[in-house]
Amino acid sequence: MSNLKEIVEYLQTKNIVFKSLKQILPKELGSRKKIAIYVGVDLKGYYADIMVLEKKSRVLRKEVGDLLVLHEKLEKYIDSKITKKYIFIKAPLCSHAKKMLEENGWKVMSV
Repeated sequence: MSNLKEIVEYLQTKNIVFKSLKQILPKELGSRKKIAIYVGVDLKGYYADIMVLEKKSRVLRKEVGDLLVLHEKLEKYIDSKITKKYIFIKAPLCSHAKKMLEENGWKVMSV
């Protein structure tokens, strides 16, 4: 699930629709992570952060901390509060990491 079309189609099956969706490169946020980041605006005008993380190794709590920092940088970058947060993880996910994401308001989708 690396391309935008697949993400949009998957979100539509969950009744999540955006009127605009734009990719932000991690480099623009000062990160070297291999992650796809999209900023969407839903039909009510709320901002959404969509991250797509694909890797072979396990996603651990330490990495979740990095993702949360990346999210804060994204809010500063677009100069707006992001209310909806979705993360697609195509990797084994540590249960503590998943819990930490959910406690911070993320909808975690394992693909």
